[in-house]
Amino acid sequence: MMKLKKKVIRFIKKSIRRVLILINNVLITLPVKKNLVVFESFQGKDINDNPAAIYEKWIEKYPEDKAKAYFTVRKAQYKTFKELYPDIKMVKKFMPKWVWVMARANFWVFNSRTPKWWNKNKGTVYMQTWHGTPLKKLGTDIENVMMPGTNTEKYKENFTNEAHRWDYLIAPNQYSKDIFARAFDFNNHFLDIGYPRNDVLYYGDNQDNISRLKKKYLGRDDLNVITYAPTWRDDNYKRKGVYNFELPFSLKTFFEQVDDNTVLIIRPHYLVKDFIDIKGFEDRVYIMVEEDISDLYLMSDLLITDYSSVMFDYANLKRPMLFYAYDLKHYEDDIRGFYFDYRTELPGPVVEDEDDFYKQIDAFNKEKKYSEYDKKYEEFYEKYCGWESADSSEKFVDEMRMISNDK
Repeated sequence: MMKLKKKVIRFIKKSIRRVLILINNVLITLPVKKNLVVFESFQGKDINDNPAAIYEKWIEKYPEDKAKAYFTVRKAQYKTFKELYPDIKMVKKFMPKWVWVMARANFWVFNSRTPKWWNKNKGTVYMQTWHGTPLKKLGTDIENVMMPGTNTEKYKENFTNEAHRWDYLIAPNQYSKDIFARAFDFNNHFLDIGYPRNDVLYYGDNQDNISRLKKKYLGRDDLNVITYAPTWRDDNYKRKGVYNFELPFSLKTFFEQVDDNTVLIIRPHYLVKDFIDIKGFEDRVYIMVEEDISDLYLMSDLLITDYSSVMFDYANLKRPMLFYAYDLKHYEDDIRGFYFDYRTELPGPVVEDEDDFYKQIDAFNKEKKYSEYDKKYEEFYEKYCGWESADSSEKFVDEMRMISNDK
């Protein structure tokens, strides 16, 4: 009975998709509406990242076009996002209005892929911002794809087919530009401007703003903040859509290494946020998934991560980082592989076992930095943050305006 029900649901979904595609294929024959912009972050799962930063700058510079700026969001999140962002115009993904605005848009501004079966108007300019500087191998560079629901050959084909639709792609640094060109097989227009989402790390890095953020999120501004932001482990799952997570250190031992005025923020992937056990430490540990990660960076005195691209964003602040790579051998050999020597190039201590992790937490608590990494940090900053600034968003929207005016 259950199998029959699933088959019926799949049939209904496919039938609806066919109807939407048919409508879309008619609408995309119409001319685009000048300066109608569709923004999308992580396939409609949120309103954040580069598209959100670009949206804010677009409506700031061109308020007359605000009525033609839309964010696409998933139907399940629509009500929540409307409450959080009442001033932003939104459309529910795959619903009739979404079909219309997607088909008539002058611009798509997305940070991840869109369904390969969805066609765009020949007048639509697809501007891809992407969402991070790569440490782990991407696209065609991945030797063995282990994500559920796909295989290596299919994944690479889908990836390059999508990238061929992008008219513009942001490059945050020369290193990323070289990788994107190869791994995405991208040969259209690069925008060498840095990531718009990181503008705030330059204009917002001041004591008044940091104090405001700590009061907003933590209730007081006299706390020391350590943030743990591990990477998304796409191979650690029970079944498709259900993933595992276990905190790789003891909260009790962690807090024995720091002073009483220190709190821990954990920034996990949203799919595992409900599996993190902080029992007994609710007053000192904050699990923050929905919050703007740039706010967390600005509040943090130390970032702990492993293989996440958060390291490249956080480096804009030139604050200390600790790399807790407890499954390094498995990750670099069996999962994705890295683009550089992880053990030697990073701008902070790399630890692979729990005892060394606690020692480095204790060392940071005493000195508030890892001074032996100062030179390496400067080299890291120059390589990965050299194109970043406080005005990447403005450069992006100026490019959009120039494209629009040329048509």
